[in-house]
Amino acid sequence: MVPEFRRIYNARYSEDTYRAFLASLNREGGNTLDFRVAETPVFLPEEFKQRLLEAGNQVLAQLQQPGFFDKLAGAVPQHYRVPGETARPEFLQVDFAVCADQEGTLVPQLIELQGFPSVYCYQALLARKFREFFFVPAGWTSYFGALDEAGYLQLLQEVIVGPHDPRQVILLEFQPEKQKTRIDFYCTQKMLGVKPVCVTQVMQRGTQLFYREGGKKIPIRRIYYRSIFDEMERAGLPIPGFFFAELDVEWVPHPNWYFKLSKFTLPLLQSPYVPEAYFLHQLERYPEDLENFVLKPLYSFAGSGVLVDIDAGILDRITDRENYILQRKVAYHPVVETLDEKARVEIRLMYVWRDRPELVHNLARLSKGKMMGVDYNKNKTWVGASVAFHSGH
Repeated sequence: MVPEFRRIYNARYSEDTYRAFLASLNREGGNTLDFRVAETPVFLPEEFKQRLLEAGNQVLAQLQQPGFFDKLAGAVPQHYRVPGETARPEFLQVDFAVCADQEGTLVPQLIELQGFPSVYCYQALLARKFREFFFVPAGWTSYFGALDEAGYLQLLQEVIVGPHDPRQVILLEFQPEKQKTRIDFYCTQKMLGVKPVCVTQVMQRGTQLFYREGGKKIPIRRIYYRSIFDEMERAGLPIPGFFFAELDVEWVPHPNWYFKLSKFTLPLLQSPYVPEAYFLHQLERYPEDLENFVLKPLYSFAGSGVLVDIDAGILDRITDRENYILQRKVAYHPVVETLDEKARVEIRLMYVWRDRPELVHNLARLSKGKMMGVDYNKNKTWVGASVAFHSGH
């Protein structure tokens, strides 16, 4: 996206270096890498970066308006509500597609947001490995807010572990050893001392939770929450009862925020950077250009259930209409020059939320298919997970 840096990067690129990069990334990640990593990072032009930051700030400004969170009261299904909800989520992800207006100017368009953690520790490793093996301009960074890797990890330590013994803080997941993102779990344990623990291995005694390590019961003081109810149910596992008990445990973030800051929030936001979206059950009539909308289920994981090609007949057959939104499609603009066709890009702005939301890092995804995701990029190269670098100004 920055032509001079892209030319240098592509000219210096080699498959041997990419293989060595992947091997080093996987080795330092405990040999747990289980998804495709793109052959390149993204270099953000300064003008686009400023629009991206403005777009993120406009979303955040609306989330922080008095009474906005009150509008989210109905977002959490009754059977998923966990007691002890916090005033805000400690983590927030805001995903933008890189698009272009009629003049060809690059503009971000909101795809989704999540009050839920992303791969925070893995992204630190990935950025370091790109810098180690490939060309990254001097002075450019993947971090924000004047952070470097050491400051970033210190911040994560404060937010995730806080004043507790890291052994008494767990990363809670369902079957963590089978998750595609388990390299982040390994990095979290290596960098912060926080161990991944399966929901099935948590024991409750009154208001206390424990897990076993080396034959000993370790009390849990804080939970770095990464599990998804949907995954447990699809695997036939009843959601453990401790989720719905009053506990002497801190959640980071609280499970309810997974639902509250989600696709449910999209129809409530207004900005030039936010495509129009509607709750399906609130529509008196469908948009005239229905072919330009996508149907998304409110409660799904990793894009499952999304319908890109819809018509009135499909919508009329939906009975649980309150569980869907219509969102205007965005046209990803091919922007990253690769060794064959250009790649499309999605940028995730990664925040931590203490007194206020703080932008700290990012994640990028590259695609050459109709949509992001593995199914649309089979047999493609220069696609997959990545990170964006910027001038740091």
